[in-house]
Amino acid sequence: MELGEGPTYDPTTGALFWFDILGKTLCELDVAGGRLKRHALPFLGSVLAIVDEKRQLIASDQGLFLRDATSGTLSPYGKIEDKPQNRSNDGRVHPSGALWIGTMSRTAETGAGAIYHVAGTTVTKLFDAVSIPNGICFSPDGSVGYFNDSKINHMMRVELDAATGLPTGAPTVFIDQSQRQGVIDGSVVDLEGTIWNANWDGGAVDRYAPDGRHIARYAAPMRRPTCPAFYGVNLDRLAVTSCWEGLSDAERAEDRLAGMTFDLGVSVKGKAEPRFKL
Repeated sequence: MELGEGPTYDPTTGALFWFDILGKTLCELDVAGGRLKRHALPFLGSVLAIVDEKRQLIASDQGLFLRDATSGTLSPYGKIEDKPQNRSNDGRVHPSGALWIGTMSRTAETGAGAIYHVAGTTVTKLFDAVSIPNGICFSPDGSVGYFNDSKINHMMRVELDAATGLPTGAPTVFIDQSQRQGVIDGSVVDLEGTIWNANWDGGAVDRYAPDGRHIARYAAPMRRPTCPAFYGVNLDRLAVTSCWEGLSDAERAEDRLAGMTFDLGVSVKGKAEPRFKL
């Protein structure tokens, strides 16, 4: 996959989903059986949220769509923003059932994107002038949100209203990786409140404590991991997407696993992703 992103696991069906954004494809892996399905999409999808046993919500460059989980039928749900030059990128459902979704320029233009809060059909802009939004995730109780702008390599932290997922203050820099190897990309938070972050171009997944301390670094089998997700019967495994976007032919020949989705091979205390409330 040129740009693997947006992994999420549905404990009800045992399916792990992720996107090849630029390939306009939704991948679905039956974890127990090992069968992989590829669903062609008419847009650049990047985030899938479970609504219920029959429906999913997809964020894309064309807006929000409901997807029938059985037939794959898509129906428009709403707009994110009115900027045809932009596409959706990273996002995640807050414990309240609201979706946070980031947008960015298709050419990664500086400051062209934003992060939005979607509660039912109400879309609220939270943060403007974001270049490459990533790492959207939340503390287990929903009182803290994290996000980053990969272009400046900062992970941000913001206090939230746990009942709504809306900010109650201004975000502050939580982790500054601008002088370190790699780029802060997608993240997920476990039951202990620790953050698992994909280190794009650093060939690793980093783990951070709730106070920002760096706990551990785990090597990835490629240079550009993009986003992690908890999966498995006990949600104790970590799946990570990756990409080869931006690599030269020579670099791709060296990085033969670029674009693969892989298991990090460590035991985690994961939690199920909240369902999106229509």
